[in-house]
Amino acid sequence: MLKRSILVEKKAKIKTKDEQLFIETEERSGKIPIEDLGFLVIEHQQTYISIPAINKLIANNVSVIFCNHKHLPTGMLMSLDGHHLQQEIFRNQISASEPLKKQLWQQTIKTKILHQAELLEKLGHKNHPLRFYATKVLSGDTTNREAAAANYYWKNIFDFQFTREREGVYPNLFLNYGYTILRAAVARALSGSGLLNTLGIHHHNKYNSFALADDIMEPFRPLVDWKVVQIMKKFPEEYELTTDIKRELLSIVTETVYFDTIKSPLMVGLQRTASSLQQCFAGEKRKINYPNLWN
Repeated sequence: MLKRSILVEKKAKIKTKDEQLFIETEERSGKIPIEDLGFLVIEHQQTYISIPAINKLIANNVSVIFCNHKHLPTGMLMSLDGHHLQQEIFRNQISASEPLKKQLWQQTIKTKILHQAELLEKLGHKNHPLRFYATKVLSGDTTNREAAAANYYWKNIFDFQFTREREGVYPNLFLNYGYTILRAAVARALSGSGLLNTLGIHHHNKYNSFALADDIMEPFRPLVDWKVVQIMKKFPEEYELTTDIKRELLSIVTETVYFDTIKSPLMVGLQRTASSLQQCFAGEKRKINYPNLWN
């Protein structure tokens, strides 16, 4: 089922009653069944949200994303009880062997580079080395083909000189916002499959509570990059995160992705990918089911 995404930009009160989420602002009020929600982005610093509302949102695996005073996402709430076989799934994930994790990371990076190659080709770059780089990705990506591909990719994706930075000039702000939405969507899918976001297959920063989401989102990043390219064409005079641009970036979760003969919205496709990863940890599969981003 395709879930709704709600952006709260103005001062609001958020409460719950009878499985409905009530959102009240100075201008209007509305309600929505909590089961219909996938993402709730709260921007305004004076927004009130009740504890019962938070608990019901978490129980329904809704990603609640909080933003700072600059309107940039800084944190999110996720469910820790997303599956009826939670303990068994955690045990499989924790006991996963290093060779398995290195093979899963090899698949992940190879897919990411191929998706970057496809996007460059969509943008008219026919002669590039990325498909060759993808064939050279080793177990664990020990030769760091990911970095080599990224170096070429970011120099060629835009028609102007650009440096990819977490803090940086336009359009880094758009990219960072989009990646945060993507990260939340991936974390939500992983949690729904009973996986522990803290334990990554490659990322290991002890301060990172979403290391696994950061791993699994890698092949999906070019979808955000493509959305940003489209936004830049649609809003050529906008260099800041306006309401319209934030809504465009939030719509990433409804973009169509393709699994062989099946196509689905990204938020649904991520559940398929997360489920396949859980099966890899259980020894039932050897490959993560990543979709194609374009048909």
